[in-house]
Amino acid sequence: MNKISKFFKSFTVAEWLIWSLSAALIIASFLVFKNEQWHYLAGSLIGITALVLVSKGNPFGQILIIAFSVFYGVISYSFRYYGEMITYLCMSMPIAVVALVSWLKNPYNGNKSEVKVNSLNKKEWCVFAFLSAAVTVAFYFILKALKTPNLAVSTLSVLTSFSAAYLTARRSRFYALGYGANDIVLIILWSLAAVRDIVYLPIVICFVAFAALDTYGFISWSKMSKRQKADKEHSA
Repeated sequence: MNKISKFFKSFTVAEWLIWSLSAALIIASFLVFKNEQWHYLAGSLIGITALVLVSKGNPFGQILIIAFSVFYGVISYSFRYYGEMITYLCMSMPIAVVALVSWLKNPYNGNKSEVKVNSLNKKEWCVFAFLSAAVTVAFYFILKALKTPNLAVSTLSVLTSFSAAYLTARRSRFYALGYGANDIVLIILWSLAAVRDIVYLPIVICFVAFAALDTYGFISWSKMSKRQKADKEHSA
């Protein structure tokens, strides 16, 4: 019971506010448009909760990212966005598992609720750039063969998704910029879907909320990084 209480108390006023506003917008859009796809709502709420936890460097957020990937894969399949389905189920979800292991192995000062922020060197940035390009090119041809709608945007989504997932697994604060870029792409992608079927509008609003949360995540991780470096210098 004490652990549960401590968990909820760890959230700042800003985090509660961002989560509450995001949840309210998502639920309102779901009800206003009389959406009967309840898994859309469940997936969206899991997603925003995951991002709040990830913004705090809490490994439990990665568990929720894994759950969100399943929901999102199903939603993407319903509109034949095979790129999104394959990306999340076959790339983002497995990388989230790797990220979970990495985060659990690298707690900050023994605090399992906060991961140790990592800084990538020039060599790894080069590896990251190569892998991102290779994955994007490979997925372009896969998505083209599957006759995926909005191919160019879907391919761009693969690039931003991989970038975000890789940087998350490597515990880099720049993960949030990757997810932020991915949010913009997905807002466009699902807006195109919503034009054809209004049932997908809550997904658009979900990713608008994601964009706000990822902006907060970058700010939060930047502060975490500075604090952890200051603590290290002070103890040296």
